[in-house]
Amino acid sequence: MNREVLLRNVAIPAPGQPQVRFDESADRRGGVEMRINSWATSRHRVVALATTLTLAAGCSTRNIVQAPTGRFEVRPGYNQYSPEQDIEIGRQATAEVNRSMPVLAESSPVTQYVQQIGRELVSRAPSEIRWPFSFHVVNIKEINAFAVPGGPIYVNLGTIQATDDEAQLAGVLAHEISHVVLRHSTQQASKQSLAQLPLAVLGATIGRGAAGQLAQLGAAFGAQSLFLKYSRDAEREADLLGSQIMYDAGYDPFSMVEFFAKLEKEGGPGAPQFLSDHPNPGNRVEVVRQAISKYPRKKYRKNSADFERIKAQVAKMQPLTAQQAAARLSQQQPQIGPIDPRDVAPSGRFQTLDHSAFRISYPDNWQVLGDSTASVTIAPRAGVAEGAVAYGVVIGGFRPQSANSLDQATEELTESLRRSNSGMGVSGQPQRIQLNGREAESLYLTSRSPIQGQRERDWLVTVPRSDNSLLFLIFIAPERDFDRLNPTFEQMLRSLEIR
Repeated sequence: MNREVLLRNVAIPAPGQPQVRFDESADRRGGVEMRINSWATSRHRVVALATTLTLAAGCSTRNIVQAPTGRFEVRPGYNQYSPEQDIEIGRQATAEVNRSMPVLAESSPVTQYVQQIGRELVSRAPSEIRWPFSFHVVNIKEINAFAVPGGPIYVNLGTIQATDDEAQLAGVLAHEISHVVLRHSTQQASKQSLAQLPLAVLGATIGRGAAGQLAQLGAAFGAQSLFLKYSRDAEREADLLGSQIMYDAGYDPFSMVEFFAKLEKEGGPGAPQFLSDHPNPGNRVEVVRQAISKYPRKKYRKNSADFERIKAQVAKMQPLTAQQAAARLSQQQPQIGPIDPRDVAPSGRFQTLDHSAFRISYPDNWQVLGDSTASVTIAPRAGVAEGAVAYGVVIGGFRPQSANSLDQATEELTESLRRSNSGMGVSGQPQRIQLNGREAESLYLTSRSPIQGQRERDWLVTVPRSDNSLLFLIFIAPERDFDRLNPTFEQMLRSLEIR
């Protein structure tokens, strides 16, 4: 498995949630049966930078207030993070997104044009904070855009292709600028009490094969990014503030909702991802119409010559689909040379990893890669190379987008992995694991091993949480060695305590 950065939907227990311990009793079929024992509610609070921001939080509209003149004033909403922390999150996330996504070069005329519009809109954004905005174009066909906390904004090439005029493109950018100014991402994270999910998750080490594909389930390729899936109240605020930014920049603010309405009209089963990530807050058109009705009438700017030139240029371009982009990244799998089985054999003596979200025992001759507050890989030193993991276990979290049951959530995770890795398959059927009245799920996967010429076997265990997310463990080994390591994997699973 390739080591990869976990970019999406990490979901580890929030402060105040019950801790649980997994105990094992032998199953005659060779599986593991576990019972959950409730532990005391954790009072420990980890002070860190949250990066898992894909939340459909029901926050109320308190970030902007409209004066009788129609102008909107930005009011600070509840947020556990400082503006400096937003900027640091954005800085590190941008480096990872730029590495993982097919982002056009800064020298691209398309990028420079988007940056030109973005700078003009930013100059009209009401904010006491000087956010270091940056604008990027992703060579992806699907219609989408997203903002990273602190200022970085990404727009898919397909979005530019879909716009009818410059004002519609400006509307998309103004909407995303508003999300940054209003700090919706870290605000939603704060309201969901996910403060223990740190910035360090962006540097967490995990595998490719089954586990590593998690890095491609979101912001990578504009699907369900950790910086997307805003609440409807957040969307309403971004619409309103975005319309004011457009008006001040000379664009018809109604063009923004006009573009959104166009996407909805063209929706259906294949609706643009933008609509999923940016849900209609209800009466979107009427809300913006009422807001801008208080502005003095003025003549709005028409399409610039630059728009006509860029529009003609992007019409000839053939951006990648999200699936094609994911496949290209998955092919960049590094290889590990031959490994002596003695160099990866567990010692039989165990030590404990005391993580902020869980506790687990592991062989004392294996190492922990990652951070004690992030998703981690536990592996023998010889089984890990730069960018690849051949032996070990990945522990992290996953937040499904539409699943209503454990079966559906696990299936969503598995199918996403398979779409990102054409060489991965499912071995057998999912099996339920009884957890003292609750259920977890066990599933075996196969994929290409980073050891040349070897196939890999991955044991995926998913455990549901009360917020509809999953805690997952993926035990990794080449098929030839999996049975030999399985007792160690089961012993590690027995020791797991979820905080």
